[in-house]
Amino acid sequence: MKVLGIESSCDETAAAVVEDGRLILSNVVATQIPFHEIYSGVVPEIASRKHAEWILPVVRRALDEAGMTVNDVDAVAATNRPGLMGSLLVGLTFAKTLAWSLNKPFIAVNHMLGHLYAAHLEQDIEYPYLGLLVSGGHSIICNVSNFDDIEVLGTTVDDAAGEAFDKVAKFYGFGYPGGVIIDKLAKNGNPAAAHFPMPRLDKGEHRYDVSYSGLKTAVINQIDSFWNPDFEKTPENIAASFRETAVKILLSRLFKAVDDTGLKTIVAGGGVAANSRLRALLAERSDLRCIFPSLKLCTDNGAMIAGVSYRYLERGDTSPWNTTASARVSGFKKSALRR
Repeated sequence: MKVLGIESSCDETAAAVVEDGRLILSNVVATQIPFHEIYSGVVPEIASRKHAEWILPVVRRALDEAGMTVNDVDAVAATNRPGLMGSLLVGLTFAKTLAWSLNKPFIAVNHMLGHLYAAHLEQDIEYPYLGLLVSGGHSIICNVSNFDDIEVLGTTVDDAAGEAFDKVAKFYGFGYPGGVIIDKLAKNGNPAAAHFPMPRLDKGEHRYDVSYSGLKTAVINQIDSFWNPDFEKTPENIAASFRETAVKILLSRLFKAVDDTGLKTIVAGGGVAANSRLRALLAERSDLRCIFPSLKLCTDNGAMIAGVSYRYLERGDTSPWNTTASARVSGFKKSALRR
């Protein structure tokens, strides 16, 4: 079964064809970075307009690279949550219209379940395991029992990891996207140049939660209070010290979940899963099996959407035509739980 997957939740217009949930026949991603770079962040209005402009040629290219016509598609899938509302609606509306016109099944996909499934496109992974989903909008530690059955153990109480990277990079003028640039700068810096504080969320319901607002404030507004005077205050040293603390905040919670659940397999996904320091520190845990998608599957892409959609189709599940988009998913952020 060949599924056309469409992803437009933020600032990448992406389409892919995946066969039987594993074989990637094509995976096309059109990035909008040059259009948002001057603002050091994604501008929602620009993002949605670019999606509307690019989605048809991107889908055509995905079909061409797969050696198919639109009539060869067995089902159409698209992200419908969470993300930027205008961006989501472009991809979702296009996918529903295409599926309806072809009289093919349509599947609406939770974007974060797509990121969790990305590693399954390349490896055989047995359930259950611990999922680590880290991106510009989310930081989630979860117990994964099936492709669509996750129990959120911990999440962010304020900023997500990727958001903190972007805001620190913007403040210091490092460039955009912040996560990629800080990771590159940090490789030539010393993480001992500053000792930034870790959040204290050790008790009760926050045992597995993370927080990045304090770290972001320390790096941007109070850096002199935490700086080691033996080091020069270079972009490389700032990046290395920030990256070290940001990654260790995540891992401190993840390793608590490992100890409490006894699960020894960890599957990562999302843009921050491409971070080289995160990968290196997890690789040091020889007692754990840590699985990352390839770098091209960490960022937003259509293959992960098409792949996870096949699992729904296997089960006989499809989405109704009145399915709409949602900017949030309840339970993925502590702030959402309080609303």
